[in-house]
Amino acid sequence: MLTRKQYELLRFIHERLKESGVPPSFDEMKDALDLRSKSGIHRLITALEERGFIRRLPNRARALEVIRLPETVAPAMGSPRGKTGFSPNVIEGSLGKVAKVPSDKEDGGGTRPIAIPVMGRIAAGTPIEAIQNRSHTVHVPPEMLSTGEHYALEVKGDSMIEAGILEGDLALIKKADVADTGDIVVALVDSEEATLKRLRKKGASIALEAANPAYETRIFGPDRVQIQGKLVGLYRRY
Repeated sequence: MLTRKQYELLRFIHERLKESGVPPSFDEMKDALDLRSKSGIHRLITALEERGFIRRLPNRARALEVIRLPETVAPAMGSPRGKTGFSPNVIEGSLGKVAKVPSDKEDGGGTRPIAIPVMGRIAAGTPIEAIQNRSHTVHVPPEMLSTGEHYALEVKGDSMIEAGILEGDLALIKKADVADTGDIVVALVDSEEATLKRLRKKGASIALEAANPAYETRIFGPDRVQIQGKLVGLYRRY
């Protein structure tokens, strides 16, 4: 399963190769996907190569080969104004949803854990593209969650260590598209990279603040950041 941007880039490369036999340049790919920088194209190409959709041919400039096309594209959920990008594929039904837990009298047992889908990695450092494939599930006590739909992401990086969030932790996220100043959120930047940061609102601007002095606070216009969820807990193995 690919993100919408990954799919768009793969189709663009495929169509260009069919038309001319020559892959597009990075500038052409950037313009076709309406991205602000070529670094986003580098990330998308790396992701496509890692997933086995394209191959970079050695010792040849601009040499790309499309190996296969995808069967499915990850849906964009909650993206404003038709924008697409990272949006966790939250499983419907009871998985990841907190509901009324039967009492001991009703089911003969205690409080039952809730199964939460683990959707890949989230950067707590330099933003990376979050993986959208559900890898497995983790069972957590319902008191760790609020009401609504939840998913988990593995933390990568150390920019939130002073908030007690360590690399390898599973961040428990409540799906949401709005958040308040001070909330730790999953933020999608420019519809292409996701990161876990503390949200600060400064007038019309949005700041994504790290909890590590080694990282700078990044400030964006409101149209560049989409909230994908709020941190409600951490799951850590020792």
